[in-house]
Amino acid sequence: MQISDPNPHLKLQEMCDCYLETDFRLQMAKLCKQCGPDQEEEAVRYLALALMHTITEQARKLSFKSDGREIKVKVENNGGKDSLPPPSKAIFAKVVALVRAILHLDGETGESQLSLGLRSGDVDLRVKIREKGDEVTLRFELL
Repeated sequence: MQISDPNPHLKLQEMCDCYLETDFRLQMAKLCKQCGPDQEEEAVRYLALALMHTITEQARKLSFKSDGREIKVKVENNGGKDSLPPPSKAIFAKVVALVRAILHLDGETGESQLSLGLRSGDVDLRVKIREKGDEVTLRFELL
């Protein structure tokens, strides 16, 4: 599905809404195996699926960590952690750029609040980005 809206925040909300009634983990696994030609679209799709998985599992935190070689995606809920299929390096870079564009974050570190308006209601998240050399951390905490 191609969403042509130039507003990245609205595009993310629409993608979340589009995949609201699917198996998020299965869709992420498919996306990680076969990326399409539009990496920006794939980044929006991946982030939407990861956020929706986190929200529906009633988790507290979604975190992405990259050391330049490997990307790890974890979901934390009440003491437990679950790993999600990681995106490619190119898609992860686009995810970080997407979040920076939505929240207007510049510099190596930044923190802001993100509100997603979904069919089922609003979800508020605290977002933190930290980049130092090849290491990148992106964290979403449900409020």
